[in-house]
Amino acid sequence: MAGAYRCRWGDSPVAPASHRQSPLTSVLFVCLGNICRSPTAHGVFATLLEQRGMQELVEVDSCGTGSWHIGEAPDRRATAEAAQRGYDLSPLRARQVHPADFERFHYILAMDRMNLADLQAMCPQSYSGHLGLFLPFAGDVPEEEVPDPYYGGADGFAHVLDLVEAASEGLLQEISRAHSAR
Repeated sequence: MAGAYRCRWGDSPVAPASHRQSPLTSVLFVCLGNICRSPTAHGVFATLLEQRGMQELVEVDSCGTGSWHIGEAPDRRATAEAAQRGYDLSPLRARQVHPADFERFHYILAMDRMNLADLQAMCPQSYSGHLGLFLPFAGDVPEEEVPDPYYGGADGFAHVLDLVEAASEGLLQEISRAHSAR
């Protein structure tokens, strides 16, 4: 995928070695606190999978690089904006990224470059999955990063949803192609 970042040691865009035999694809969305952007992506992507009958083929989770919000529900503004579009974020709870995530997830997708750099710093040499930014999956959008809406107004959460919906569609297309090729 053009413009995508890879873990500097990995060259497989899909499956870490520990997952190559499994039919299940796994996706981890990552932002800073895991209360705005990454749970929004988690909820949107999980809903798309359910709508397409693919929920048994793809595991989805989200986390943050920071520890400030561990155990908390997503930001009420993110939850409200998502609910207006039919996405339920209420069951999600924040957690922090863990080194074991590099063994578990085929796709680890950061919302911005700062979080991507943090992930790259902890990425083990053995990781062969896709470690990169999430937004390039959206195709032709002017942004490269999903902006953090935390300190802004409601329009920021709506914009994040627009971007996340577009990138989720692109990611789902890539995963669907990979499953069709098996």
